[in-house]
Amino acid sequence: MSRFRSLWQASFNAAKRAFAWNIEDLMPPMEINIFSFNSKDELKRWHLYSDSEYGGLSSASLEIKECDAGYKGIFYGNLSLDISEDSPWRMKRSGFCGMRSKKFDGFMDLDAYDMVTMKLRGDGRCYISTIYTENWVNSPAQEEDNSWQAFVVAPKDEWHVVKIPLEQYLPTWRGNVISSEMEMNPARVVGMSLSVNAEGGVPGTKSGPGDFSLGIDWIKALRTQN
Repeated sequence: MSRFRSLWQASFNAAKRAFAWNIEDLMPPMEINIFSFNSKDELKRWHLYSDSEYGGLSSASLEIKECDAGYKGIFYGNLSLDISEDSPWRMKRSGFCGMRSKKFDGFMDLDAYDMVTMKLRGDGRCYISTIYTENWVNSPAQEEDNSWQAFVVAPKDEWHVVKIPLEQYLPTWRGNVISSEMEMNPARVVGMSLSVNAEGGVPGTKSGPGDFSLGIDWIKALRTQN
């Protein structure tokens, strides 16, 4: 091989390596951490809600507790179907509790990701994972975020990584699935939540009033495709 050709080949190989490196550098990471329940500071990012806001008697708490493997979150409480006698609200259903993240500072862009993963420890109940996106499905006059929901079931008393493809999240309006076909805009995520209700959700899981307890280690977004 001539000297000129050798120099050209070396330059070509160097350029090829640089191009490949730049492409890899521009690719988003395979996963991103959204929430980590390993510090009590995490509690500042969430607020709780339940039917008690409307006259129900359910209750919920969120704590960060120390265990053998470090700090973990625990979402727990009691689901009640009873309604306060002096409630001014005409409730159609009760027995629900949830923990919702405070709105992100701007938007979280999950467009490059196709799955939400959570490390959870279940209690036999079915929970609901909700992703909130910027309001474009509802009327602009409605201030509520769009909500997309999927069922979550983790083994009882065991830590388990639950994987939920984004395509499994269905559009909902106040807890009811919207029948028309719509697609989530994962580039405009404004928050997330986990909730539970006494009606259950997945056949074979525990339902009805009573105590609930869900251990939470972390919530991440995962990219399974290049």
